[in-house]
Amino acid sequence: MIPVLGYEGQKVAVLGLGRSGLATARSLKEGGAQALCWDDSVEARDAAHAEGFEIHDLSKQGAFEGVACLVVSPGIPHLYPEPNKVIALAWDAGVPVDNDIGLFFRSLGQGDWMEHDTPPRVIAVTGSNGKSTTSALIHHILTENGTPSQLAGNIGRGVLDIEPPVEGEVIVLELSSYQTDLARALTPDVAVFTNLSPDHLDRHGGMGGYFAAKRRLFAEGGPDRAVIGVDEVEGQYLANQLVEGLGDARLIRISAERKLTTGWSVFARKGFLSEWRKGRQTTSIDLRAIDGLPGAHNHQNACAAYGACRAINIAPKTIELALVSFKGLPHRSQLIGEKDGVKFVNDSKATNVDAAAKALQAFPRIRWIAGGMGKDGGIADLAPHLGAVAKAYLIGFSARDFALQLGDTPYEICETMDVAVARAAADAQAGDTVLLAPAAASFDQYPNFERRGDDFAQAVEALL
Repeated sequence: MIPVLGYEGQKVAVLGLGRSGLATARSLKEGGAQALCWDDSVEARDAAHAEGFEIHDLSKQGAFEGVACLVVSPGIPHLYPEPNKVIALAWDAGVPVDNDIGLFFRSLGQGDWMEHDTPPRVIAVTGSNGKSTTSALIHHILTENGTPSQLAGNIGRGVLDIEPPVEGEVIVLELSSYQTDLARALTPDVAVFTNLSPDHLDRHGGMGGYFAAKRRLFAEGGPDRAVIGVDEVEGQYLANQLVEGLGDARLIRISAERKLTTGWSVFARKGFLSEWRKGRQTTSIDLRAIDGLPGAHNHQNACAAYGACRAINIAPKTIELALVSFKGLPHRSQLIGEKDGVKFVNDSKATNVDAAAKALQAFPRIRWIAGGMGKDGGIADLAPHLGAVAKAYLIGFSARDFALQLGDTPYEICETMDVAVARAAADAQAGDTVLLAPAAASFDQYPNFERRGDDFAQAVEALL
């Protein structure tokens, strides 16, 4: 674990005792602080108490007397739609509020990392879609290059739960807006912004607050290098703020929609990744045959990972070889198998319309399994992306609502995953892709999108 430094001999309150909360309590203890733990769940409190942590009701008046800091788990709202009552009490008591990401960077700055001949570095990735794939792909490239690396944050292990880094190691962090919004220290060596689309708007008070949470990764301390997706206006704005001019090598612009030939840039067009620098093309990589990176959205992820690795001077050829060997992540355009020319792809992580739209553009002819707990607006915004859909097979709570928004696209109400997979497989012809891209949350039928994706994979594997 990473010991939390700067609070030796002091009381630090921890609100929320899930994975990151318990890891934070352990790291505080390791660093010499006294962790005062609280969670609304009795089971979570009991688990912390069983590890020897002091349970301290933070919801009572006077609970913050003598407390140096409150550390909040990412799922707990601190501003919108309204502040958690414990956080409000901390504000009233003048107690600073932070999270595990802030503690990580704070401890990084005070620890013995700089005693290495080659100090460890941090690459942090944020954005609406593609964060996990981009982070995992960076980690894969580093590993294939022989560079010691750990993957943590919103993917893999909690950030304070990783091993102390060794000589020359690179820590890759996936950071959600919940994590960047509250951290009091954000000082990565390389920061990556993939893209922006509406999500978590109630938590951030609208698109402006959502973008502001992402922007903090680039504004709080500032990275040495930034890799910015410029396919949305917010990315263009952010890129413009970070540099003094086109020759500023601190910025790498990326795109999956257009050619970029000014400054240092990486873009993908028609399945080819290109790097341009100082007005000339330096690299071209054919992404079309890489099974682990199907579709334009994954080509954007490849550009982001390529840019991040180039920012720390990994050679283009090394990156290319690692891209080819990347197998993808579970539940994100994951190829489950193929039979009689029909591919079965699990993109259960496509829980919103924007992610589903990208999946629907990745394959030429689709048998689309969609549905679940639909979000505001349903799938109306997917109308321009239904051209490749031969038929939709609808499941879950919103199946009939989705059916009303499909226009002329053929559909069948299947209700459950096993029925949808069986019907799609029976209808599919050689060259088709049976695609799970729900465009909805999973909570009507499954505890999370992972379990939904596993159910799809099990049904497919039974057929195969």
